[in-house]
Amino acid sequence: MIRILKYVALDILKNKIIIAYAIMLALFSWSSFGLEDNASKGLLTVLNIVLLTVPLMSILFATIYIYNSGEFIELLVSHPVKRSKIWKALFTGLSVSMIAAYVIGAGIPLLIFTNWDIALMMIAVGSLLSVIFVALAFLSSIITRDKAKGIGTSIMLWLYFALLFDGLVLFLFFQFADYPIEKAIVFLSALSPIDLSRILILLRLDVSAMLGYTGAVFKNSFGSDWGLVVSFLLLSLWILLPFYISLRKFRKKDL
Repeated sequence: MIRILKYVALDILKNKIIIAYAIMLALFSWSSFGLEDNASKGLLTVLNIVLLTVPLMSILFATIYIYNSGEFIELLVSHPVKRSKIWKALFTGLSVSMIAAYVIGAGIPLLIFTNWDIALMMIAVGSLLSVIFVALAFLSSIITRDKAKGIGTSIMLWLYFALLFDGLVLFLFFQFADYPIEKAIVFLSALSPIDLSRILILLRLDVSAMLGYTGAVFKNSFGSDWGLVVSFLLLSLWILLPFYISLRKFRKKDL
C-alpha cells in the first residue's frame, strides 16, 4: 500500500494541472490581500474563492484521474494485493496531493496576512473540503463505467452543493417564514459541507450578520467550542461515508 501511495502521490504532484491549481490559488490569494486595505475583506474574498474553486477542482480532477487510471487499477487488482489497500492508497494519494496544492497556494498567504488562529481554521476547512470532494469523486467514478456520466455526476454534485443547495434553503426559509424553522434551517445547512464550512469561518470572523436572519441561531449552534467540534465531526462524516460506500462497491465490482 505504501508503494502504491508513493507512486500515486508523486505522479499527481508532478501533474501540470495540480501545479497550475496551486499557482492559481496563490495568485488569487496574494492579489486579494494586496488589493484590500483590510485583511478581513481580503479573507472574505479568499473564502469565496476557496468555497467554489477547491471543491470543483478536487472532485473534477479526482474523477478524471480515477477513470484515466483504469488500466493501472486493473493491473494492481491482478496482483496479490487487497482491493481495499489499492482503493485506500489511491484515495490517500489524491487527498494528500490536493491538500498540498491548497496549502502551498492559499495557506501561505493566509498565514502571512491574517491571525494564525483564523489562518489555521481556513487551512483546516479547505483541506477537509478537498478530501470531502475527493471522496465524492471516488463515489461518482465507481457508480458507472461511463467516463462522461461519471464526470457529469461529479459536476452535478458540485453544482448542487455550491449553488443549488443555498437556493433550496432560501426557498424553504421564505415559504415557511411564518413558522419557527430556524433550527431546521441550521440542520439543513449542516447537510452541505460547503455551507457548513462557510458558517464556521464566518462565525470565527464574528460576522454572523452576513448569514442573514438565522445568524443568531447559527452562532448559538456552532459558535461555541463544542459546536466547532460537532461541526468538524460532521465534515469528517462527509469524508467517511462516501468513501466507505465507494470502497464497498469497489470490493464487489467486476473489473
